[in-house]
Amino acid sequence: MRQILFAGAIGLFLTLIGTPLLIKLLARKGYGQFIRDDGPRGHAGKKGTPTMGGISFILATLIAYALAKVITGEDPTYSGVLVLFLMAGMGLVGFLDDYIKIVKQRSLGLRAKAKMAGQLIVGIAFAVLSLQFADARGNTPASEKLSFITDFGWAIGPVLFVVWALFMILAMSNGVNLTDGLDGLATGASVMVFGAYTFIGLWQFQESCANAMTLTNPNACFEVRDPLDLAVVASALMGSCFGFLWWNTSPAKIFMGDTGSLALGGALAGLAICSRTELLLALLGGLFVLITMSVVIQVGSFKMTGKRVFRMAPLQHHFELKGWSEVLVVVRFWIIQGMCVIVGLGLFYAGWAADK
Repeated sequence: MRQILFAGAIGLFLTLIGTPLLIKLLARKGYGQFIRDDGPRGHAGKKGTPTMGGISFILATLIAYALAKVITGEDPTYSGVLVLFLMAGMGLVGFLDDYIKIVKQRSLGLRAKAKMAGQLIVGIAFAVLSLQFADARGNTPASEKLSFITDFGWAIGPVLFVVWALFMILAMSNGVNLTDGLDGLATGASVMVFGAYTFIGLWQFQESCANAMTLTNPNACFEVRDPLDLAVVASALMGSCFGFLWWNTSPAKIFMGDTGSLALGGALAGLAICSRTELLLALLGGLFVLITMSVVIQVGSFKMTGKRVFRMAPLQHHFELKGWSEVLVVVRFWIIQGMCVIVGLGLFYAGWAADK
C-alpha cells in the first residue's frame, strides 16, 4: 500500500514542478504545436503552444516508480517493468513523430509506414516478453487466454496472442491520440482509467490465488502475476497525469503531443493485458472507444455514401462546430468517461462477487 501512495504522490509532485520547466525549455527552442488549417477556427490561437509534453509525465512516472521501490525496499517486478517499457517505447515513437512535425513545420510527422513499424517493434517486443518470466505458480505477466474480469475460454496460442496484443496496443494508442484534441480532455480521461487500475490491482492483490489459504473462498480469486506492482505503476501514471493536467487544462500551457498520447495508450493496453482485464478496458476507457468509433463511422460513411455523419470527426470537434465551448465539451466528455469507469468497476466487482 505504501508503494502505491509514494508512487502517486511523487509522480504528482514531479509533474507539478517539472512541467513548467519543460514548457520554458520547449518555448526557448521554438518547439510549438502546428495547427491544421482544416480544424476548428478556435484552435488557430493554439499555434505555437509548446508540445511534446508527454516527456514530462513519462519521466515522472519512471522516476516515481523507481523511487517508490527504493523508499519501500521492494523489488521491481517483470509485469511492472514491462508495462513501463511499453509506455516508454510507444512514447519514443511519438516523440520522433512530434519532433519531425516541429522541425519540418507540417501536420504529418513520421511517414505512416515508419510510425507503424516503430509501434509494431515495441508492441511485439512487449507481447513476446510478457509470455516469459513465469513465477512459482506458473503465471507469466500476460496470459494466452482472452480476459474480461479474469481469463476465460481456451488459450489462443502465442502467435494469436501477439496479434491480439498488437491490436489492443494500436487501438488504445490511436484512441488516446484521437481524443487528444482539446485542452485536458485526454489527460483527464486517462487519470480516471489509471485510478480504476490502481483499485483493480490492489483488489486483485488482496484476493490473489497466491493467498488462497487466507481467503474466505479460494475459488473466487485472481490468478495475476504481479497485481500489487501493476497498482503501483497505475498510481504513478495517475499522479503524473494529474500534475500534468494542471498545466494542460484550458487554456493549455503545453500539449502532450503524440509523445504523450501514444505512451498513455500503450500503458493502458499494458495494464489491461497484464491484469487480465483486456475486454473490460473497452468499457473503462469508453470515451476513447467512442471517439475512435466516431472517426470510423465518419470515414466509412463518406467512402460508402459520400455523406458525413458528423460535422467533423473526431467527435469532440463535432460539438465544437455545433457551438459548444471547448471547456463545455471537455467537462461533459469527462462526465461520460467517469460514468464508464464507474460501470466498469461495478462489473469488475460484481464478477468477483458472483464467483464468491
